[in-house]
Amino acid sequence: MNSLIGTYECKVDTKSRLPIPVSLKKQMADYLEDGFVLKRSVFQNCLELHPIKEWEKVMNDLNKLNRFVKKNNDFIRIFTAGLKLVEIDSNGRIQISKDLVKFAGINKEVVLNSSVNMIEIWDKDKYEEVVNIEDFDFATLAEDVMGKIGEDE
Repeated sequence: MNSLIGTYECKVDTKSRLPIPVSLKKQMADYLEDGFVLKRSVFQNCLELHPIKEWEKVMNDLNKLNRFVKKNNDFIRIFTAGLKLVEIDSNGRIQISKDLVKFAGINKEVVLNSSVNMIEIWDKDKYEEVVNIEDFDFATLAEDVMGKIGEDE
């Protein structure tokens, strides 16, 4: 899959239907027929929208875990809690279930943020809090995470 690109602001309707912006939908065209998995994020109070083909890669990794090790079993249960299969309907929307709306604290305004091979779905206010941290040293984080790529080649 090509990396998804862009950050988009949308509004969910009163029935928790989220319109997918046209430019984002075009990027996901190869995956529209297969559908998507919508899940809770592990590290943030947001949701993740994974194309099924990308989700299958995640599940292949999970299937390698020994379910007879309690922490593995606990991790799998919590990681997959609340998973939903979703499709983009004829009006270009996905339905977000009430439990996932509650988890992410989604009100009306939402931000869709591309994150390599998936889309994060945030309540707009929560997204702004996370990306606008004034005392956060992003430059140091970038160096720690990306600074050594290519040094061993």
